[in-house]
Formats: sequence, structure tokens, C-alpha cells
Amino acid sequence: MSHKFVFHDVRTADLAASRRFYTELFGWAVDDTPAGPMFGDDNGAWGGFTPLSDGDARRPQWIPYVQVSDVDAAARRAVALGGRIVKPRTDLPPGSVTVVDEPGGATLALWQPADRRG
Repeated sequence: MSHKFVFHDVRTADLAASRRFYTELFGWAVDDTPAGPMFGDDNGAWGGFTPLSDGDARRPQWIPYVQVSDVDAAARRAVALGGRIVKPRTDLPPGSVTVVDEPGGATLALWQPADRRG
């Protein structure tokens, strides 16, 4: 498994306000893509936005993604180590993701790129 964050997703109740905040505070570029607005640079997209809909009980927060070779095995290991599944595996064109909370309550995403799916 990788020990690096490979992507970051900001979950927000106000996408326009969050987008404005980060572009004005840090000068981060945001591109509109078919998957939604993404932070990016010359190396490609490194982060995105997930709007929280009205009534969504999740808190606005940043979710870091850690690349794994097998998202299902990593999720099972996370649970065995005291974590819990927040969002079960979701398969997307670029890869598969499972969102977990670690025992202390912090949230992270386990990410398996599509080119590594069997």
C-alpha cells in the first residue's frame, strides 16, 4: 500500500462559497469537468468538490485519498483494525473508492485506480 495521499476531496454544504474561498485564499485553479469542479495544476487534477445535499448528516470536511492495490482487501483490513465503512465501494471510470472512518473518527478514502482493477 502507498503511504501518500493521492487526491483530496472537500465535502461542502456551499460549493460556490468553498470554491471562491480556496481560489481567493491560495490562488488554486479550479476546472469544471464532467465529474464536477476539480482543483488542478500542470500535473492534472489533485482534488475535487463533493456538494452535500440538504439533509445530509455528514459534516463538511476534507477527505484525503490513499491509493491501495486492492480496495476490498484494504477495507476489510481497516474494519479489522477498528475502522468502520462510511461509504461502501463505489466504482467510477477512473477507479474504485471506499470511504472509512479510522478508530479515532478521522475519515479517509481508500482508492484503487481503474488500471489496477482485476
